[in-house]
Amino acid sequence: MADSKQTHIGNATNFWLHSHETGYDLSRPSSSSTPSRRLQISTTTNQITVDPAKSALVVIDMQNFFLSPALGRGTDGAGHKAKDQLVKHAVPGARKAGVRVLWVNWGLTEKEVEEMPPGVKKAFGFPGKYEKAHEGSKSAKHYNGLGSEMGTVQDPDTGKDIEAGKLLMRDQWNSALQPPLNELWKEGSKLSELPDVWVHKNRMSALWGSGTDLELYLQKEGITTLFFTGVNTDQCVGGTLQDAYSKGYDCILLGDGCGTTSPGYAQQCMEYNGAGTWGFLATCEKFAEGCAKVQ
Repeated sequence: MADSKQTHIGNATNFWLHSHETGYDLSRPSSSSTPSRRLQISTTTNQITVDPAKSALVVIDMQNFFLSPALGRGTDGAGHKAKDQLVKHAVPGARKAGVRVLWVNWGLTEKEVEEMPPGVKKAFGFPGKYEKAHEGSKSAKHYNGLGSEMGTVQDPDTGKDIEAGKLLMRDQWNSALQPPLNELWKEGSKLSELPDVWVHKNRMSALWGSGTDLELYLQKEGITTLFFTGVNTDQCVGGTLQDAYSKGYDCILLGDGCGTTSPGYAQQCMEYNGAGTWGFLATCEKFAEGCAKVQ
């Protein structure tokens, strides 16, 4: 039960407790019980306390299309550095503490491509449009739009030709997770308790409307606290985070677990608002440190 020094923020069912001594408690304890386990994580502004059973590490769009050098994405961009932080800190930490790991990725069906609005299609090219090169690319890339055949690319590890598949459609090479995250996902999906979950999305935001796959899963599992990572920080990660914020979820941006090909000020803007407006900002290492001390 909340003591007299704690301030209740929110409403009767969706609330935080704040104390000048202990920071923000996001665990939403009932009047008769407290969470069986608690995580305390240091953010850039305050300490937060969360219930791991109500929390998820959300990893967005760490796919070959956005990260593979076979598509001119380089090997040392912001997204690759974020990938290293996920592998080293965030994913192992989440699993240790019982925080569910959600791999949220573009994964379109033919019907979704047919019904896609023009603004979304424009972002991924269309016949006759010439795209500028992404970060690390030596030449510009031309894509014929969502669902179009990407043709053959050279595997950067083996040098062999592989079919990239249809752009951001389900079960294609280009929509698979970039190594070694693909192996990390396979490993996590086989866990006997709290296995990793793959969630398809069909917009930049995975929470853009009512009843998206991600929203339905979060509601079913009673998850209210989300730690955001992935690419691009100011696009798919940011879009999902802002929709989550508007829907009443707790939003913590793990800044070094995100990356973008946009100019540096885009990342700075997301981190600034992540800490000051939408919730909290932390690092993958601080997240893992908190997970290691789960109570």
